Amino acid sequence: MDRLELDQLKRILRECAGEEEGVDLDGDVLDQYWFELGYDSLAVLQATGWIEREFDVVLDGEDFDDADTPRRYLDMVNRVLAERASV
Repeated sequence: MDRLELDQLKRILRECAGEEEGVDLDGDVLDQYWFELGYDSLAVLQATGWIEREFDVVLDGEDFDDADTPRRYLDMVNRVLAERASV
C-alpha cells in the first residue's frame, strides 16, 4: 500500500489504544491535537509501530514533534510511503 488514509488511521488507533469516552473519531478530527482526541504519545507510538510493521517502513522519530495532529501525522507517513514507492 502506498498511502494511509484517515479511516485506516482511526481504525489503527482504536485497535492499538482504544477510543476515549466522549471523543468522536468519526467527526472532524484532522486538525485536532492528539491530546484533544484522548491520545498520548504512547498511543501514537503504538500506532506507529503497527504502521511500520504492516507497511514495512521506518518512520523518522524526529518528524514526530511536528506530527501533532492526524493531518500532520498522515502527511508524515504518506511522505515516507511515497518515497518508498518512487524507489
